[in-house]
Amino acid sequence: MSARLRVDPIACEAHGLCAELFPERIALDDWGYPIVDPAPFDGELVGHARRAVAACPRVALILDEDDPPQR
Repeated sequence: MSARLRVDPIACEAHGLCAELFPERIALDDWGYPIVDPAPFDGELVGHARRAVAACPRVALILDEDDPPQR
């Protein structure tokens, strides 16, 4: 499985919790808004990303997960 993170910039209010929970892929700009690494990831990072998404107080962090192709 492969996953990518994205942010809804309209919903985000720069609480910064996402960067605290998932610093491997999220940094904060000078105003506290998230800068998300757009590269896909997998493995245990998906679990960390799910936790950050679930904790976002504005539901502005979105996890897009790709299921592996079926045979």
